[in-house]
Amino acid sequence: MESVALLSKHAVVIANKKLVHRCTLHETIRVKSGAWDENGVFIYSTLNHIKYCLPNGDSGIIKTLDVPIYITKVAGNTIAFLDRDGKNKIITVDASEYIFKLALLRKRYDHVMSMIKNSQLCGQAVISYLQQKGFPEVALHFVKDEKTRFNLALESGNIQIAVASAKELDDKDHWYRLGIEALRQGNVGIVEYAYQRTKNFDRLAFLYLLTGYLDKVGFMSKIAGQNNNLMGQFHNALYLGDAKKRVEILENAGQLPLAYVTAATHGLTEIADRLAGELGEDVPSLPEGKTRSLLIPPAPLTACGDWPLLRVMRGIFEGGLDATGRAEQEEDYDDAGGDWGDEDLEIVDASNVIENGDAGHADESETNEEDGDEEGGWDLEDLELPPEADTPKARGPERSALFVAPTPGMPVSQIWTQKSSLAGEHAAAGNFDTAMRLLSRQLGIKNFAPLKALFLDAHMGSHTFLRAFASAPVIPIAVEKGWSESASPNVRGPPALVFSFAQMDDKLKAAYKATTEGKFPEALRQFLNILYTIPLLVVDSRREVDEVKELIEIVREYVLGLRMEVKRKELKNDATRQQELAAYFTNCKLQKVHMRLVLTSAMGLCFKGGNYATAANFARMLLDNGPNEAQAKKARQVLQACGDRKDAHQLNYDFRNPFVVCGATFVPIYRGQKDVSCPYCASRFVPSVEGQLCSICELSVVGADASGLLCSPTQSR
Repeated sequence: MESVALLSKHAVVIANKKLVHRCTLHETIRVKSGAWDENGVFIYSTLNHIKYCLPNGDSGIIKTLDVPIYITKVAGNTIAFLDRDGKNKIITVDASEYIFKLALLRKRYDHVMSMIKNSQLCGQAVISYLQQKGFPEVALHFVKDEKTRFNLALESGNIQIAVASAKELDDKDHWYRLGIEALRQGNVGIVEYAYQRTKNFDRLAFLYLLTGYLDKVGFMSKIAGQNNNLMGQFHNALYLGDAKKRVEILENAGQLPLAYVTAATHGLTEIADRLAGELGEDVPSLPEGKTRSLLIPPAPLTACGDWPLLRVMRGIFEGGLDATGRAEQEEDYDDAGGDWGDEDLEIVDASNVIENGDAGHADESETNEEDGDEEGGWDLEDLELPPEADTPKARGPERSALFVAPTPGMPVSQIWTQKSSLAGEHAAAGNFDTAMRLLSRQLGIKNFAPLKALFLDAHMGSHTFLRAFASAPVIPIAVEKGWSESASPNVRGPPALVFSFAQMDDKLKAAYKATTEGKFPEALRQFLNILYTIPLLVVDSRREVDEVKELIEIVREYVLGLRMEVKRKELKNDATRQQELAAYFTNCKLQKVHMRLVLTSAMGLCFKGGNYATAANFARMLLDNGPNEAQAKKARQVLQACGDRKDAHQLNYDFRNPFVVCGATFVPIYRGQKDVSCPYCASRFVPSVEGQLCSICELSVVGADASGLLCSPTQSR
């Protein structure tokens, strides 16, 4: 036994013998007991059901119980158990459902086909399971309802069954869906038939144009005329490039100016003169100096026929589920001759080729005579096959000509989203909705407008696009991180992201430089850009995760300080508030070179405003931060000038009491006072701001519940 089942009150946990987790089943009703059967399926009981659990986590109900039982052993269809009185009993159950699913899981398709032919498997649950696991062509054989057969036939690409079901249903919606699927497969005949049944003449005319049936486009123009459909007539005339017909239609519709312009533009002089006479002074003027050209639709790439198709291998269940009851091996053997074109091989002529150098002119009588002279050998010439053995040969070419569309594989971008909980990888996959939900849950982000351009950059940067024909859509190809030619095609790597932590370091240096040069709006824009980009970063190690969190803290301090500085410069007539904001700026955690500049600015403002004690405090702080010669000289002069003088104005600032600055109101929150914080940038705010958008990062809601930044696969291991 390779697996172990751990039972709790409301759950069943399946693990291997090394206790590596495989799957977990959650039950709303108490789990009572369980046992393994010989196939490796875990059978367990709850208060009122006997259930099964496959190795991949799929589960289902085997039987409903009247009273609880305690399973002791499972052997085939028999379950041994103890009842509540402690008596040994057995019960017989139908195990065909989970045995069928297990055979599908283990790809034992011979067992699957045998069960389909011999058992009474049925029900919507089995059909849904087959559809979910990618076997709609198998589910097709269980279904009698025409609507369900139609849906499964479309999903499996079986156009012939879909046509038969559509004829039975004879519903406009089903014909329309059939036309879409047939058009996807390039089966022009069925598309035409579907459009005819729904009387969708506009689509039918356009189909004729694309496939080169221009004579049929002319016939559609006549039908539009009989139905008084002027717009349809005009479109068909455009498709055919018939300028004279367009003039006639416009004239009949009463659009004489347009008819005149069309005739004059296309050189129909006689008609244009006649229309000019009817219009009199209302003749429209034509632009001068313009080159005229006849608008004719381009020739179709593949004209008058179905699209060229690739030959694909037949599916594992193809031809094995028909009504004849023949074994799959026999059908494959018989069909092989038809598919390869070797129905009439005459193997015994090989010796004739070697001896005489000519096998093409030997008739059957000569062959039989030669065969009769040979002794032993393979005796292939003496086989007398029954007449029904010839049936597959007549049927083989028909089957080989029937195209079965391959099941579309899962896009790489979808694999990315299934394997990842990182918002950056979801954005790269183009799944913006789940990326926004992840960011909302992890960081409390509500305002996604600043992230729109970054989402688009992440998606476009992780894909490359190939052009095929001019009329064909562009083919997107996902770009994987660390891809190489030796990589396995079945193993998909994470997306190649356009944003990296190294780029953040470069952006931080640029923002530092703008701050040093005093370009505060530009520096603020660059710091905010870093805050916007960080939620989409993906790093590889725990150390880099810590560095990302440290970067958020650095940027937050600068954004807060720069916002206060920009606000201070807007207050021209309030000197006291200007001094307070400058003082609060000194409380931010900045680089030393910037802290010296901030302290110099605050010292000068307070000294000019008459707050000498505060100015002297800033001067001492400046001297403690290793200033250059000019800054040190200025600080000593301020200290000497202030002496023991007091502040002239009361400021809401106490450098002796530790505090943080509210990011919205720019007032100090002293130690011990209540506050709320942003779940992303961790900026602090007064309680009245709770529920509003953070004014620092402009992304998250202040006080929102969030699980925290997730930017590395190592965080979820």
